Amino acid sequence: MLKKVLLFVNPHKDLASITALEIAEKLSERDIAYRFFSFKDTEKAPVDDAYGLAFSLGGDGTVLYAARTVSALGIPVFPVNMGTLGFIASIPHDGWTPVFDRFLAGDAGISKRLMLEARVERRGVVIERGSCLNDAVVSSSGAAKLVRLRVKTSGESGEISLGCYRSDGLIIATPTGSTAYSAAANGPIIDPEIEAVIINPICPFTLSNRPLALPSTEAIIIEVEEEQRSGVLLSLDGQMTMPLAPGDTIFVQKAPYYAALVAAGRQNFYRALRAKLAWGG
Repeated sequence: MLKKVLLFVNPHKDLASITALEIAEKLSERDIAYRFFSFKDTEKAPVDDAYGLAFSLGGDGTVLYAARTVSALGIPVFPVNMGTLGFIASIPHDGWTPVFDRFLAGDAGISKRLMLEARVERRGVVIERGSCLNDAVVSSSGAAKLVRLRVKTSGESGEISLGCYRSDGLIIATPTGSTAYSAAANGPIIDPEIEAVIINPICPFTLSNRPLALPSTEAIIIEVEEEQRSGVLLSLDGQMTMPLAPGDTIFVQKAPYYAALVAAGRQNFYRALRAKLAWGG
């Protein structure tokens, strides 16, 4: 039985605040406790496993933030869309009530989405950790965009070198993130239920460096070459950034948990895909 709910509200969308109050009223009628969270970069969400659901009121960016915050605790995200058509924020703001009723009845459906965990090691010491639902991106932090990265994969067959990438950056994307930055960089679009990870170079210096889709069981190891002179950043979901230094190693692998998205199944994904890309238009 649902007892506590967290509401992530995008403060930049007026409609999100209005809808949050409507949801709060509905929760009060059902004696369900709730807590608002208007996220900002300096705040931390007050989350524990007593919460049974997290509403995301905004766009896809709000869903990404909510998923990174609650997924490790097994809390499902209820993604209400407050903007234009979203790939992950799939529930319309004027249609959340029947979906919520179905969720309470156990009939709304849950889409389990692959998440990634990343850690940064410097001289063998872990200096940063984070997770992402869409992508981990290594790119230049300055005007000189070219970065030099040595990439390997590690799995049941041991380590396999993919060589040195000279490019504007490297995107490691999940199937959920395959429609985001990776798609803009000519990466493949992958069904959200498939267990795969995309390695996609951004504007590679060598045109033979093409996107790769690998099994999610493979860990990806990215080394910033010692010869790298310009600054380099690791970005997670475009919302968390970590400065890197020459010689740093980034390990990206499948997280031991999934993002559970309410009513965000394959039908909604392909409906959004057709609308965004004007398939059949």
